[in-house]
Parts: sequence; structure tokens; C-alpha cells
Amino acid sequence: MVRKSLFPVGLVLLLILVGAGCQATQEAPESEITSASPAEGDSELPGRLQLTSSAFSEGDSTPAQYTCDGQDISPPLNWVGVPPGTQSLALIVDDPDAPGGTWVHWVLYDIAPERSDLPEGVPLGETTEGVGTQGENDFRKNGYKGPCPPAGTSHRYFFKLYALDTPLNLSPGANKSEVETALLGHVLDEVQLIGQYGR
Repeated sequence: MVRKSLFPVGLVLLLILVGAGCQATQEAPESEITSASPAEGDSELPGRLQLTSSAFSEGDSTPAQYTCDGQDISPPLNWVGVPPGTQSLALIVDDPDAPGGTWVHWVLYDIAPERSDLPEGVPLGETTEGVGTQGENDFRKNGYKGPCPPAGTSHRYFFKLYALDTPLNLSPGANKSEVETALLGHVLDEVQLIGQYGR
């Protein structure tokens, strides 16, 4: 006895064609996502705030002249990519590797938004004409005080620059905590540069 097929040949062909169409439709979005991924994952976006120093590169050793073993003056800093709407800049330099916890070396705020650098050897004091207002570091001084770690492993020194949508208008001598509290909700962009120093 010859059994008749339960599915006519025409119906089988139709199901094959429909299945192929569904597979092509499902694969199309994956192709679109793949082509868009490089642009979305690009970390070198133009216009982002960037901070550099002519004295040292990211992760390199800080020259002795910028430490307590030398002249103890602030290193030169340069930045680009300040975002539109920036009304002031702020800088905090600290050492998270200090034995007793993070040690603050420099607090500087209300830097004019049109500035793109800080020269070597910013004078100590509450305010520096054309530069900004200086806060109190953990040496109880207003201005920069360089690396001075105990003998042993090198410490990391974080130079953190913030672009803000408002002046902070804090009195001279504000500490790191006061500056960080004042800038909350006002940061348009931020960047850091890390130097190292050991003795």
C-alpha cells in the first residue's frame, strides 16, 4: 500500500521559504549593531577634557624639583577640551597611598574657564592673580606642597581637574572636602593625570 504524504509538496516548499525569510529578518539587527559598535566604544572622543604636563607623562615619576627633595614648586600643567558652558575650573592634587590615608597636596579653585594651563611654580598664598583661589592642603598651607613620602614604595599623585558650570565662590583656604561638596552637581567634565614619586 502506498501512503499519501501528510504535507503536500507545495506546502513544504512554502514553509521552507517562510523560515528562510524569518532567519534573515532576525539576523539583520545583529549586523547593524556590529557596524555601530566601534563608534559607540570609541574612547578617544573629540572635545573631552584632557590634562597633561610637560614635566612628566601619565604614570611616570615626578621630577625631584617638584617634590620636597627639590625646589618643591608646582609642575606645569596644560589642558584642552574644556566643554561649552564651563564657568570655572578646579584642581585637586592628592596622594591616596599615604600611610594615614589620602593626603592632600594642592587645592585650587575658581580658575578662569578661558585658561588652558598653569605655569610652573604657582606662588603660594590665598589667591594668585590670573590663576585662581588656593585652598588649604594637608600641610596646613595655602597652595602647592609637593610629594614627600616616607622611604619605601613609590606613591601615586593624582592631579584631578574639574570643569564646572558655576564659580564656587568659596573663601580662600577652603579644604578639599569643602571644595568637593561645593562642586557636587556642577561637574561638566573631569580628568586626572597621575605622577609617581618614591624615596
